[in-house]
Formats: sequence, C-alpha cells, structure tokens
Amino acid sequence: MPIEITGQNNKPVQTDRGTRPENNVGRSEPTVAQQNSSGRSSTADTVSLTETSAQLRSIESSLAALPVVDTQRVESIKQAIADGSYQIDAQTVADKLIDFEATLDR
Repeated sequence: MPIEITGQNNKPVQTDRGTRPENNVGRSEPTVAQQNSSGRSSTADTVSLTETSAQLRSIESSLAALPVVDTQRVESIKQAIADGSYQIDAQTVADKLIDFEATLDR
C-alpha cells in the first residue's frame, strides 16, 4: 500500500531519490551460470558508502574518545570557589537568562 506524502498546499513532495551518489544501494540477481552452479536461486544485496559517511564515522569515533567533562576546568572553578576568588557577573547571568527565555518563545 503506497503512502503519498504531500508538501505545503497538498502538492506532492519532489524527491531526487536515486540521482545522488550516496543512494548506491541495490539488489543484484545472479546470472544463469551462477544459479546452475549452486543449484538454487539467490540474490545478493549490495551497499556502497560515500566518502562523507566514512568521514562522519571517523569524526564520531574521535568524539567518542573525548571526555564528557573538562575535569581541569571543573577543578579550577572548585578551587576558585573554595578560596573565594570566583567572581559572578550578575549582569551577564541576567542577560543569558533573558536570551534563553527568548529562545523558548520562538
């Protein structure tokens, strides 16, 4: 059962599926010789990954190796709070809160 996806004003969404190089996914049917040699019919699925996907995989593994928390910064802030030298700029905090609230209203 096909599903029709429509865009704004119920116009069909235009797609360029199959024309981009990263859509190199296919299914190949075996030749008659291959079927006869194996005695059974089979199909082989193939997938080709683009250079972009390889780069994304590399970046993902690099990010996974980074620590979640900057422990050196946390320790320096803890030390500054402990010795009383940590300064809080109330105006900056207020401005950031107002900016954050403004983004929630969008």
